[in-house]
Amino acid sequence: MEKKWYTISVYSENHVGLLNRISGIFLKRHINIESLNVSASEIPSVSKFTIVVFTTQKWVENIVGQIEKQIEVIKAFAHTDDEIIYQETALFKVASHLLFDERQIQNIIKESNSQIVTVSRDYFVIAKAGRRHEVDELHDLLAPFGILQFVRSGRIAVSKEAMPITELLKKYEDLN
Repeated sequence: MEKKWYTISVYSENHVGLLNRISGIFLKRHINIESLNVSASEIPSVSKFTIVVFTTQKWVENIVGQIEKQIEVIKAFAHTDDEIIYQETALFKVASHLLFDERQIQNIIKESNSQIVTVSRDYFVIAKAGRRHEVDELHDLLAPFGILQFVRSGRIAVSKEAMPITELLKKYEDLN
């Protein structure tokens, strides 16, 4: 089977140790988690894990089944990239003198739809939100000038289609 990118959405109660057990499911199968984000969901007291993996459909279905066996997990879904709307955010810390000495830096920031979020005497910080390849392209453009620090968030995503979890979560919310 062909490998491709999958985004796994896991809705769960917020309990200590669940992240460790979920990551163990991937570890046992030697599947690397490329991106991980955990946040509140649209329902109070329910967390949403967004996990990105590069694997086959068979393996992702197996993983989702194993995740759903965790007692705190309400429901898990696997999506391909064309079934979701997603973004990442990255911060780039660059030496301040480049902002004024290298006109090309200003053009790179403008053309990449990035924002300068802070400027100090020694450095400035650029924020970029977008798809992974857009963040990678900005990184490649800034690298020759020297990046002092770089960090990127995990993927955040919502499905294009309504998910059956919405009704399930409403029932869960009514019970609590």
